[in-house]
Amino acid sequence: MKKILIVDDEPNIIMSLEYTFRKHGFEVFIARDGKEALEILQHEIPNLIVLDIMMPNVDGYATIKFIKQDARLNTCKIIFLSAKNKESDIEKGMALGADAYMTKPFSVKKLVEQVAVLLA
Repeated sequence: MKKILIVDDEPNIIMSLEYTFRKHGFEVFIARDGKEALEILQHEIPNLIVLDIMMPNVDGYATIKFIKQDARLNTCKIIFLSAKNKESDIEKGMALGADAYMTKPFSVKKLVEQVAVLLA
């Protein structure tokens, strides 16, 4: 079973994505900020991470930097899912090592399609 980690501080997004990805056969892990995500990543290696940028404690930019420094996680795909939609935000996210960048509001169907492409 493929594993996915959803990192977002918005409960409605977490609930919607958790339901959707479980329905698509994923084992789903939830973190409400980067700090929680890094704690989960100490004992779980997901196939893909859906990562928000603007979160309390540890933001998405700092989180991806930690992930990219951890050799155990180098096969893990990362999709930034953020309200930050300026070209410079997207470029920064991709430069930090994201495999894809989607802006909020977003289509769950398009996110599922993007996940399928990255995990194919």
